Amino acid sequence: MIIKILGGGCSSCKVLYNNATSAVRELKIDAEIIKVEDYSEIAKYSVLSTPALVVDEKIVGIGKLRYKKVRELIENA
Repeated sequence: MIIKILGGGCSSCKVLYNNATSAVRELKIDAEIIKVEDYSEIAKYSVLSTPALVVDEKIVGIGKLRYKKVRELIENA
């Protein structure tokens, strides 16, 4: 599983990255988590706001996401 956090490095992006990391660890999933901060790369996903959570190239969440929601999105992906 490849998880990407799309965002320019704002505090919400960092929280989403930390939540995704914790969820992967708790769920014991073999996943690679990648921060995507390059706006030309982010634009390829056609998201209008960040942060965004992408699992295996599918956008599963946008905006401020609480840990419980991040965990649920990753678990169901």
